[in-house]
Amino acid sequence: MTARSSSASATVARGRCPVCGGPSDPATRPFCGLRCADVDLGRWLTGQYRIPGVVSDEDPDQPPPSPPSPDAA
Repeated sequence: MTARSSSASATVARGRCPVCGGPSDPATRPFCGLRCADVDLGRWLTGQYRIPGVVSDEDPDQPPPSPPSPDAA
């Protein structure tokens, strides 16, 4: 492997920090440092990042109600 190809692959592997846009650090990838990693974690913990879904009144832990039996009529 030549020095040129290894430096080119390192540049591609680094990418950009998703928080500030700076170059990412391999030690804290994909972030540029611990500060941006902590900012991202804080955004997840405060609910700023959300996965869209449908709001439902049903309890997801409860089984669905069973249909009435034919003998009940």
